[in-house]
Amino acid sequence: MITLHNITKSFGSLQVLKGINLTIGKGEVVSIVGPSGAGKTTLLQIMGTLDTPDTGTITIDGTDITQLKDKELAKFRNQQLGFVFQFHQLLPEFTALENICIPALIAGRSKKQARERAQELLDYLGLANRASHKPAELSGGERQRVAVARALINNPSIILADEPSGSLDSKNKEELHQLFFDLRNKFGQTFIIVTHDESLSQITDRTIYIKDGLIHHDNGQQTTDHELRTTEDSAIGQEESAESPA
Repeated sequence: MITLHNITKSFGSLQVLKGINLTIGKGEVVSIVGPSGAGKTTLLQIMGTLDTPDTGTITIDGTDITQLKDKELAKFRNQQLGFVFQFHQLLPEFTALENICIPALIAGRSKKQARERAQELLDYLGLANRASHKPAELSGGERQRVAVARALINNPSIILADEPSGSLDSKNKEELHQLFFDLRNKFGQTFIIVTHDESLSQITDRTIYIKDGLIHHDNGQQTTDHELRTTEDSAIGQEESAESPA
């Protein structure tokens, strides 16, 4: 689904990413953790085409996005990627329904189509009666659910979230975290989440720990290595049994 090869990124003399190699499968819910300044958000922005790497390639669902021109990249981002930010980034002058519609209208859908799809998402997320409310009239949890609906409206294959529960209380955090898994199970999307929240990183399918611009630990890779060693040990044992005299 997503493959990153030798991704580096510097800001002036500061090298933030120092050669990231990573593969993420379709339908995985992946958390990216690590200390502040480790490069987590930079990596997420590069995967989301909001920033470009200095070196390396990024392939998403068979498309090398590092080779796309600006207009092609904008179209790809709009159709294939959804974003959820820590502070929801809703436009205060628009209602919940109108905020959700924006990516669909950018994609060229009619206003009628966009509003129907937005209302479907509001219904699914339990916000049907909040459609005409502006962000200031919504609770923190409701605003973040509206932001999730906005990310979903174009049926993207990947949702990228940057500290999505960072501004929520415990109850709303738990509900949002569960929502990510419910959405994955219903729509089959891949979720990549930068977080400092241990309660979230402990329940994701996979946790990638970044330190000093490199992947320091990847429990998904660790599992793969363990399975590989188990398979190799089993194969060696079978060979030894076959060679032993009866």
